[in-house]
Amino acid sequence: MWLNLAVVEERLTTRFVGRRLLYLTSTGSTMDAARIEAEAGAPDGTVVLAEEQTKGRGRFERVWVSPAGQNLYLTLIMRPPLDRLRSLSIVAPLAVALAVEESTGLTPRIKWPNDVLVDGRKLSGILVESEIAVESVKYALIGAGINVNLDVEQSPEIAQIATSVKRELGRESSREELLSAFLNRFEQLYEEIPKSDAVFEQWRSRLDTLGRDVRVTFRDQVYEGLAEDIDREGNLILAQPDGSRRVIEAGEVSLRG
Repeated sequence: MWLNLAVVEERLTTRFVGRRLLYLTSTGSTMDAARIEAEAGAPDGTVVLAEEQTKGRGRFERVWVSPAGQNLYLTLIMRPPLDRLRSLSIVAPLAVALAVEESTGLTPRIKWPNDVLVDGRKLSGILVESEIAVESVKYALIGAGINVNLDVEQSPEIAQIATSVKRELGRESSREELLSAFLNRFEQLYEEIPKSDAVFEQWRSRLDTLGRDVRVTFRDQVYEGLAEDIDREGNLILAQPDGSRRVIEAGEVSLRG
């Protein structure tokens, strides 16, 4: 079933996020389509949305399973000032978590840096890419894949680690309601984050990673220790076995042992 964009529009309370929406029945990747739009001058808050991705990707170039008509696959084009670029990795997963909570009653958690989980299984992934020119941001692309009505068991490559709203509730849910809730929440959090620590604290309070022994892999480096805290930039503070602390900007986290 195709998305009813009229329902999405009726539910939008945003000023600019989602007010221009490019809706594709199928595309290789919404990130690639959004990059073309951004380079062509697409306005702040433009959303590229697809019913199906044939080459959907997540972080570290992993394949994102993207069957048609079941989930949400979108990329948001933003043009933030440079000092707000890092905050997108906080705003996006928190917006997903809050949108899922208010539209379904589920209570998602966040795995640092930006995976959204329900009972330890991945419900949503966030991918942020940006283009910097000198000391300003040309544009940032915030990709989000949210498993809504996916039959996870039908996708053996992710069946052990992923979940969907349908799997958790035992019934299908409105993609339109979840999409509009996400866009509304994203704009609200994005505009609020420079004003106070409230958004950061909400994100931090949902982190599943803190207080746990973890292994962090980034490129060819591996670090182990206790995920002790998060700094205001969203970096992970890792207490290492030798007593030292390491600040990690990005990486893939797994539980030790």
